[in-house]
Amino acid sequence: MRAFGKVLVANRGEIALRVMRACREMGIRTVAVYSDADRAALHVAAADEAYRLGPAAASESYLRGDLILDVARRARADAVHPGYGFLSENAEFAEACETAGVIFIGPPASAMRVLGSKTKARQAADRAGMPRVPGSVTGLGSVEEAVRVAREIGYPVMLKAAAGGGGKGMRAVSTEGELAAAFRAASSEAERSFGSGEVYLEKLIERPRHIEIQLMADQHGSCVYLGERECSVQRRHQKVIEEAPSAVVGEDLRRRMGEAAVRLAMSEGYVNAGTVEFLVDEARDFYFLEMNTRLQVEHPVTEMVTGLDLVQMQLRVARGEPLGLRQEEISIRGHAIECRIYAEDPENNFFPSPGRITRLERPGGPGIREDCGVYPGWVVPLDYDPMLSKLVAYAPTREAAIDRMLRALGEYEIGGIRTNLALFRRILKDADFRAARIDTGYLERLLGADASDGREDVPEDVVAVVCALFSLNSQTTPKEADGSRWAAVGRREGLRE
Repeated sequence: MRAFGKVLVANRGEIALRVMRACREMGIRTVAVYSDADRAALHVAAADEAYRLGPAAASESYLRGDLILDVARRARADAVHPGYGFLSENAEFAEACETAGVIFIGPPASAMRVLGSKTKARQAADRAGMPRVPGSVTGLGSVEEAVRVAREIGYPVMLKAAAGGGGKGMRAVSTEGELAAAFRAASSEAERSFGSGEVYLEKLIERPRHIEIQLMADQHGSCVYLGERECSVQRRHQKVIEEAPSAVVGEDLRRRMGEAAVRLAMSEGYVNAGTVEFLVDEARDFYFLEMNTRLQVEHPVTEMVTGLDLVQMQLRVARGEPLGLRQEEISIRGHAIECRIYAEDPENNFFPSPGRITRLERPGGPGIREDCGVYPGWVVPLDYDPMLSKLVAYAPTREAAIDRMLRALGEYEIGGIRTNLALFRRILKDADFRAARIDTGYLERLLGADASDGREDVPEDVVAVVCALFSLNSQTTPKEADGSRWAAVGRREGLRE
């Protein structure tokens, strides 16, 4: 076992706070890192120590593994938790941590290189005998190759970036005449977003449900699945609402999907938390989609229905403890739903809504959990993903969880900026959602054709002007985070450059 007493959290916002809370319950001290835009952020006030990384741009702060490891050395941190996003699936960073003698709280770099790559993971799925969506298992070298594969599997097809996610570098193609332009657009977007223009092609499954299996594996050869999450409510391939369990997954399908996911992870020596994502068609057949080699945004719904703390499990696994949990001991109780609360305007093409939060009334009561990273007076920056919080409702049944979430959404007020709170009220009142008649195209149908138009469709020069104006209006010295809620448990001064 490799015990550790201090963890550096290489992230920001609500996930940084989530990890710090888990550490605090285990008696582990925490180190925060922050950019200039996050000088007054809650995660900075919550940590035992905090260090500046650099300017607001992620490329100069949260994506700088060398700066993060320098802070780990200066702070004498024993381990690094990457959260999600940023460097969480960067095999080079995981390897650099180990080289520096710092524990990386995540999978080994070798497993990440295989399972974190969309194309390599498809090859691993074939080796593990998993059903997967028909299509290429390597990156496409040319439009001609894309045409050949598409003819073999038949239209419609989907082009996808090999190196990324979040809907970037993805294009649906209905006919051969559309393929060349879509190939160039997907490759170009993938290059801009992930530094790699490699794309692959797969069959587009009509009206699928997006179901994922949560895994946890230790360093002693044990791996268990912790049930499924349904993430079918999506906009531009990005998840909006997640729930557990899925209304269409029974015990037999859960077992078959779970065993397939475990088989894939163990075949590549996977350790720590991971999620295997599947598409499930109308006949309830499932197909491997990809694996996320990190903690997921939506992990709270799994925690609510299993009673397990996934972050504490991550910490224990990282220091060499066995899981101490057998598959037959894991049970699913009740139902949980998560809404991702964003600073964006659904009535204006989901345009980002940065600015100062002038009022914040947060929901509470039985069965409500809110993982939040903001406070009244906080200026939401335009430099990062605009998620403000994750609101989770838990109840004995799906219907009761929906009603509880609607009650909580009615209590939630955020002033000074636009948010998507009203969108969730609309979704949860919709008859199709309440009847679980959903698939990955559900939200676009609900909102109409304009739902597919998002931030990328706003002219780049307009975005640049908005960013510049916001930056000029934000050139004031930020007030200190109130941090009063953390006074008894957090660090209130001593920020270090």
